Amino acid sequence: MNTKVYRYRVKSLNGLLNKQARAVNFVWNFCNDTQKHALKWRKRWPTGFDLNVLTTGSSKALGIHSGTINAACEQYAKSRKQFHRPFLRYRGKRSLGWVPLKGRDLKRHGDAFRFAGNTFRVFNARALPEGKIKDGVCFAQDAKGNWYLNIVIEVADAAARPIKSGVGIDLGLDSFAALSTGEKIDNPRHFRVLEEKLAKAQRARKKRQATSIHAKIRNARSDFLHKLSTRLIREFDYIAVGNVNSKGLAKTNLAKSVNDAAWSSFRNMLRYKAMTHGATVEEVNEAFSSQTCSACGALPESRPKGIAGLRIREWVCSECGTVHDRDVNAAVNILLRSGHRAPVVGIPVL
Repeated sequence: MNTKVYRYRVKSLNGLLNKQARAVNFVWNFCNDTQKHALKWRKRWPTGFDLNVLTTGSSKALGIHSGTINAACEQYAKSRKQFHRPFLRYRGKRSLGWVPLKGRDLKRHGDAFRFAGNTFRVFNARALPEGKIKDGVCFAQDAKGNWYLNIVIEVADAAARPIKSGVGIDLGLDSFAALSTGEKIDNPRHFRVLEEKLAKAQRARKKRQATSIHAKIRNARSDFLHKLSTRLIREFDYIAVGNVNSKGLAKTNLAKSVNDAAWSSFRNMLRYKAMTHGATVEEVNEAFSSQTCSACGALPESRPKGIAGLRIREWVCSECGTVHDRDVNAAVNILLRSGHRAPVVGIPVL
């Protein structure tokens, strides 16, 4: 069994959620004050259980469900431990709304959901599968003020498909991805398309317009990644993807382009979609994958080297004479290193 998150936009009772979010902020800030008190007097740091005990009986006064208070306290202790911080930031007016709840407190009600005596109607873009709703469920607000219901549900693992077809993927910036089949997927550069328009809105201090542009970029990027990852998972039983270090590259002068490409999000999508479709996804070390000849396996003298070599998109192996497209050659090497090959015919020489 594995867990999956389904996200639905809420279309009713947004005012109630805004009110409850302010109460959740009060609980969070109380937890932060309690933690600072423990630090000041050198007491044992309170756990999620300790914070739950301290907030017992406050549900009626705050106007929120007791499960929400418990979930907020437990999340505070979890976040403090996760980020190795003695205390966390306070939540205030600038914080996006957040109302956590226990999985057992959310009930299905046709196409809507019941929680704390209220029925929340949602835009039911896709049906919620049968399964146990787990803890981690929450209402969350985006920058535009829209509320979403995030449901963590337990779903059965799909039976693993026999590996009959495989593909290697080399992620890049010039083209978003090159496949070992020879196909290249263009990089849509969603941020670059609207960058100038966003800059004008920010300079004019039009916050609402800037927020809308950011949301448009984010939604377009997400749509592109979802469609591409779903297509690849359905077409191939095995996917080997390069382990390009996006975190490291995001600290260089390529940061804007790397963040726009969202390689990490794409790999995460491949992983969780593979679990529900029975496919296999593996990250492979891509070191020297673009410089190694995929036909003879040599590191020839004619290979593109160093930073200057990044401009070379096509090269000829001095060992065997094979002509390589740099990105496709890297994708083929990534698939070879995984120990799998393309279907029956093997990998053709490019």
